[in-house]
Amino acid sequence: MNPMKSVSSGVKVGSPVLRGLMVSLVCMAAATVVASLLIKFTGMKEGSVTTSVYIIHSVSLFIGGWATGLRSGRKGWYYGGMMGILYSVVVILVGFLSYDAAFTSYTLILLALSFAAGALGGMIGVNMRK
Repeated sequence: MNPMKSVSSGVKVGSPVLRGLMVSLVCMAAATVVASLLIKFTGMKEGSVTTSVYIIHSVSLFIGGWATGLRSGRKGWYYGGMMGILYSVVVILVGFLSYDAAFTSYTLILLALSFAAGALGGMIGVNMRK
């Protein structure tokens, strides 16, 4: 059975949030590799890494939200926002487990901005479908 087939109610099988999360994580990984190569082989300074990280996360969240909105077909802001929260939880867990990063006020800001970027992408994704 094809996992993308619709069940009898017309709802697609598979979570739009998990699909968007996977898309955003793949985008983040690819963009991180490109940024690393740019830093290694060009005159780009390591001081610009922080800006690059914010740009990479923002674009990845937006693309993931867009994919979530396309997949869900409705409530793009909700599904995209939930994908953004889940993305930031993954990033926070990786930071905590690998670098022993503490939970700070910046973590709450990351959650809020992740929700906003995912929700924006989700709204655009739903409207691109029509």
